[in-house]
Amino acid sequence: MANPSEPVERTVIEQPATIRREEIRSAPASSGSGSSGWWVAALVAVIALVGAFFLFGQTRNGEVDLQAARDSGRTEAMAAQAQSAAADATRASADAAASVAQAGRTAADRAADAAEKTAQSAQNVAASAGDAAQDAADTAIEPLK
Repeated sequence: MANPSEPVERTVIEQPATIRREEIRSAPASSGSGSSGWWVAALVAVIALVGAFFLFGQTRNGEVDLQAARDSGRTEAMAAQAQSAAADATRASADAAASVAQAGRTAADRAADAAEKTAQSAQNVAASAGDAAQDAADTAIEPLK
């Protein structure tokens, strides 16, 4: 039996009343529609090939671009690390300078305290010497009396 979607040609042949015969044949497809299908298929194949060339042609450049992006990212990361290290060094230098300044102030304060104590001791010694001189003078005058 013929495919239901294909056009069919039906011929009924009538013979004397005793025999009736029916023939069903598939209708031949028109020649114009068959070749246009091939043209459409060829056009689609050409478009697919052109698309494949562009797709795979871009892949090589994409790999180069991807490697360049990786290298650029690596360089930027190294630059950021260098900036961070420089900032850390600057902070450490500032901390060291502040520490040296604090140590200088502490040393100056201790020196001032020591000088004050020395001056006080010198005054005490001078007072003791004055007292000793007075005692000596008093003792020396008394025997003459």
